[in-house]
Amino acid sequence: MRLKLSKRGDYVVRSAICLAQSFEADAPKKLRQVSVEMGVPRTFVSQIMGDLVQARIATSFFGANGGYRLSRPPDQITLLEVVEAGEGPLESDTCVLGDEPCHWESVCPLHETWTAASAALRAELAGTTLATLVERDRAIAAGTYHVVGHRAPAAPSVEVSDSVQIEAPRAVIAERLSGGGAWLVPHLEAARDDGEELLVRVGPGGLPWLSKTVALRLGEAVAHDGALVIPLTWEATGPSGLFPRLQGTVRLVELDPDRTEVLLAGRYRPPLGRAGAVLDDALLARVARATIRSLLRRLARALEEE
Repeated sequence: MRLKLSKRGDYVVRSAICLAQSFEADAPKKLRQVSVEMGVPRTFVSQIMGDLVQARIATSFFGANGGYRLSRPPDQITLLEVVEAGEGPLESDTCVLGDEPCHWESVCPLHETWTAASAALRAELAGTTLATLVERDRAIAAGTYHVVGHRAPAAPSVEVSDSVQIEAPRAVIAERLSGGGAWLVPHLEAARDDGEELLVRVGPGGLPWLSKTVALRLGEAVAHDGALVIPLTWEATGPSGLFPRLQGTVRLVELDPDRTEVLLAGRYRPPLGRAGAVLDDALLARVARATIRSLLRRLARALEEE
């Protein structure tokens, strides 16, 4: 199965970006403007804008100066809202291996895996706003956008897995993580700095990379094999292009009512060496381990102190 938007979903996303680009303008966008600027067929554009209005993403205005505007600022509208306005709910009550509703007494082998994958996709879309898409679009047009992701050819990564025991109930930790990841950013950046310090000391490191966190997304907790699993994606960027990225899961296992094991597993891409030098496998793994260990220690300290 190839993951992609339907034609209607494509047009809805394009039209929402168009409205976001003109949000600060005085005049609403006309249908013909949306059609020309975003390549939406003239015969279809009124239906597309109707989808956005029905989803309460856009507002319509009548009269000679009428048109369409976003109902909220672009940084308050998520990509998940926009995609679901065109595609419908991304969650389905129908079993993935059949046409019947899911029932726990007759659950299929794919149920838990498919549920976790769906939750991760929804979390990723919910963590991206229209404001972010507008910024990316402008950077792409200016030729200054650097793609940060696993497809970059000079971005080696390594599997990581480490755990820590925290003196706190699992429900408390899950609630703290589900409350948003802003409080985690300083700990992620400090852990990254610990990894870079090691890189400077024993590897082809150099001056600080001047990178900054640009994305931190924590998905919804999903029960799996007696644990709670939370998808996690974090990445940074900077003037040289390729910077740290962590993509994986946080697994919460209750050891007793007041003690929880937190397991972080996934793939981590450390910063590059001096002048973009690619690290050898041994140093790559060492920097990754040091960073993840630092992050878990800081996470445990923050949760226990709270």
